[in-house]
Amino acid sequence: MISLRALALCTCGLGLAVAPAAAGDDDHDAAKPGPNAPLALNAEQQRAVGIAVAHPVAAQAPERIDALGEVLDPTLLITESGESAAAAAAERSASTEAARLRALYQGGAGASLKMLEAADADQARAHATAAGAAARFALHWGPLAGMPAGERQQLIERTGAGGALLVRADLPGHHSLAALPDRALLDVDGLRVPGRVLGALRQASEVQSAGLLIEVSKAPEGLGAGAKVPVELVGAGHRGMALPRDAVLYDDGGPYVFKQLGRGADPKTARYAPVKVKLLARYGNGWLVDGIDDDDDIVVRGAGVLWSLQGMGSRPADADDDDD
Repeated sequence: MISLRALALCTCGLGLAVAPAAAGDDDHDAAKPGPNAPLALNAEQQRAVGIAVAHPVAAQAPERIDALGEVLDPTLLITESGESAAAAAAERSASTEAARLRALYQGGAGASLKMLEAADADQARAHATAAGAAARFALHWGPLAGMPAGERQQLIERTGAGGALLVRADLPGHHSLAALPDRALLDVDGLRVPGRVLGALRQASEVQSAGLLIEVSKAPEGLGAGAKVPVELVGAGHRGMALPRDAVLYDDGGPYVFKQLGRGADPKTARYAPVKVKLLARYGNGWLVDGIDDDDDIVVRGAGVLWSLQGMGSRPADADDDDD
């Protein structure tokens, strides 16, 4: 597969330098002056890079998604939570001791430089241990790491006492989640057991898919750690605009698409500007998004080429282009 950088070099070799955006073409959605200024390509350039545009189609995401759930071992949660708490306490103790010795040393009250250096080394080791324990806990139990301490401790106590179960729900074929489902239903021997979706997990399982952490209160007797059950994730059934996978790009600012703007004075030249969108849900082989309309001309083929051409000879659009 040819990389986008290589493709950009090829287009330059074909003479596809990006033309400056035409002034005087009013378009409310034109990009602001800067690195994301509209790109302008003439008809020959559009054909050379295979640009195709289409109107997005209004659609609704499925309200229910099938997942595979596994009941997690509560002892792992208790152990890693305890290790993280102990490491944090050890770091606080080491920091306090280092501060005490530093004060004594600076005041000439019986603490040697060697003692202070040893205390600083202990503090650094304790800090590294605490940071590693906290990162490990966040990796394995991300939604719990973001909870207030009191709420997290109550949940840990509930699971340890058997009053609740934690279930990992894997979504085969999904490596990301646009939005969290509202709730979950576990199929336990034909019983539909409700669960509370706590959030997305940061570590993939052996099925290499996105996973959710679910709390199940008052689970049926006999359902325990290691059990695998079907899970139905129930969402709000988002409505949005359906786009093919190749139309949606992603950068540090999040997901976006390229929209074809007005053609300006030259009817053979088309302008393209990035427009940020919000991902609502996976939809077939593409995405359901918000932030565009069904009468917008969205680049559905060749968006990657436009991405590679950004900054290669383009210049900011005139301020007049932003006015209706």
